[in-house]
Amino acid sequence: MPPLLASEWFQRIATPAVVGLLLVSGWQAACRFFEIPQYLFPAPTDVAKSFLDNMPMLLGSLYITAMVTLKAFCLAVLIGTLTAFLFVQSRLVEIGLFPYVVLLQVTPIVAIAPLIIILVKSTDLSLIICATVVALFPIISNTITGLRSVDTGLLSYFRMKKAGRLKTLVRLRIPSALPFFLAGVRIASGLALIGAVVAEFVAGTGGRNSGLAYQILQSGFQLDIPLMFAALALIAILGIVMFVTMTALTQVLLGHWHESAMKEQA
Repeated sequence: MPPLLASEWFQRIATPAVVGLLLVSGWQAACRFFEIPQYLFPAPTDVAKSFLDNMPMLLGSLYITAMVTLKAFCLAVLIGTLTAFLFVQSRLVEIGLFPYVVLLQVTPIVAIAPLIIILVKSTDLSLIICATVVALFPIISNTITGLRSVDTGLLSYFRMKKAGRLKTLVRLRIPSALPFFLAGVRIASGLALIGAVVAEFVAGTGGRNSGLAYQILQSGFQLDIPLMFAALALIAILGIVMFVTMTALTQVLLGHWHESAMKEQA
């Protein structure tokens, strides 16, 4: 890695870390100075202690939420990509179905999650469906935009060479759509987590298969606010890990040829 690039990456990591450390330190000092009770607003040390005391339970719930999120995310990528390909290949299909895709996006998941949970016997499957519905639209929308954002000169060249739809799709439209698709994937990764957590709240599943949302509900009922903050922190960390992973994937796939990624390295 060039020295300038290494310095830039260090700044990107060190600067947010210093800001976060200052915020946490101020939070800790304020809680101790004003003697705020734990059941109102716990200090970071109280949250850390609660996490250590409940680590096995919290990590188990993290695994459940992460699996629901990952499955929903993969399903959304698969369905969204195939749907975008279908819409681009057939204008009539897009005109007929795209309004219903938008309808799914604008309908609050809280409103339709109870219906999905009632209709689907498996709780895990219903959670995955809810999270998939939330994450689906950005992938469809961005991929359609990318598939249509092709250079008109290149498209005319392919037509002049009498290239079929499949060949044009594979060799021209998909490479052109990749940056748009990856942008949609980054958005969808966070939405899949949001959908999974909201679905868990609505389902209220407990026991061994309970996710982090259930732990937040239970800790709220029991006024165990440090445990609630610990579960919230794990959700935030999971979201950050997913976003960073998708950003790194974008850099790997686009960093050597696309301007949007090459400019970040300049």
